[in-house]
Amino acid sequence: MRAAVLRDGRMVVRDDVPDPVPGAGQVLVDVKACGICGSDLHFAKHGDEMLAAGAQMEGLPDINAGIDLSRDIFMGHEFSAEILDAGPETETHAPGTLVTSIPALISTTGVDMIVYSNTTIGGYAEKMLLSAPLLLPIPNGLDADRAALTEPMAVGLHAVNAARIERGETALVVGCGPVGIAIIAALKQRGVENIVASDFSPARRELATTMGAHVTLDPAEDSPFHQCQPKVVFEAVGAPGIIDDVLRRAPAGSRLVVAGVCMQPDTVHPFYAITKQINIQFVFGYDPAEFANSLRAIAEGEIDVAPMITGRVELDAVGDAFTELADPDRHCKILVTP
Repeated sequence: MRAAVLRDGRMVVRDDVPDPVPGAGQVLVDVKACGICGSDLHFAKHGDEMLAAGAQMEGLPDINAGIDLSRDIFMGHEFSAEILDAGPETETHAPGTLVTSIPALISTTGVDMIVYSNTTIGGYAEKMLLSAPLLLPIPNGLDADRAALTEPMAVGLHAVNAARIERGETALVVGCGPVGIAIIAALKQRGVENIVASDFSPARRELATTMGAHVTLDPAEDSPFHQCQPKVVFEAVGAPGIIDDVLRRAPAGSRLVVAGVCMQPDTVHPFYAITKQINIQFVFGYDPAEFANSLRAIAEGEIDVAPMITGRVELDAVGDAFTELADPDRHCKILVTP
């Protein structure tokens, strides 16, 4: 079968990948759509740094241990798919059922995350394996494209849940890429009455308004903190200097939720946060309930993710799509449709 893989920092297409064979508790699926995530772009550019950081980090298992960058890397974790077949003694939904899943594959040897792997195939392929116990059937006739955005929307919901924001508190979202947009959508769903979004890109500010922001600001004109007094700030940029700037400018007693993934060393002045008693919460991923709730919200029309889908490509064009996503004015979410 065909699959797009990361090789020497570039996405290339292989047509010689063996069809995966489902084991017990697994299903073989036909991939219908898979979103290109910013973390995939980060890994393509900073894979060696990410692997090194994971190896040095204590307190959590290194999910990327054993990855060899000199070999092809399978990626793609924002997917929807159709069930083709099931492994031996596996009870699951009928063939033809459209599903999505938390990106994890359970096997007799343990759990492999469907994120970056030399062996576990992801959504940038015609077919892949999923774990039967983790499958969520896609309800309400929701199409495959919008269902594929369940995973990134769960990331935004997790950040909003961690903030414990109340409806009457002002939220400022710094950065309106896919993560920031997902946060804005979750804030709107929660009923937050004053959502402010800040981004240099006019296209991203326009999308932020579409997805639920009440006010959008251009930080090139003035600091957003001079134009609003947020109680909760969501940092969704992931670039050095942003966290320190927020701590310097944010109101006393505010809360900062860091959702942007910065791969470079950064510097902050604790004095700002200490003096103003700012609570800082770093967030990552989501839990199974947040994933399921995101799918339900999309399927029931509480969140319209269609405006986020700004492009569709086949496997042959995945490399070009990675390049295009570097331009914030062109795209929010490109879907790969194998």
